[in-house]
Amino acid sequence: MPNTKKKDAGDNARGKRLLGVREAAEYLGISIWTMRDRIWAGDVPFIRFPGCRKQMLDVRDLEKLIQNNKIITC
Repeated sequence: MPNTKKKDAGDNARGKRLLGVREAAEYLGISIWTMRDRIWAGDVPFIRFPGCRKQMLDVRDLEKLIQNNKIITC
């Protein structure tokens, strides 16, 4: 029986909702340093769990970033 689960913005090729900074940069097709710049500028929210240094990014927030930065020309 085929998988009929509806995909949403939280699904990606890896099937994970939270991505590390490097994975998020790969997801967006940008350098890790550009990704860090966007985080530091406050353009994309990140998650840091108590007691951990690692920054995690929600795929849904990355999708919003993509939607908010689309440019449509005539």
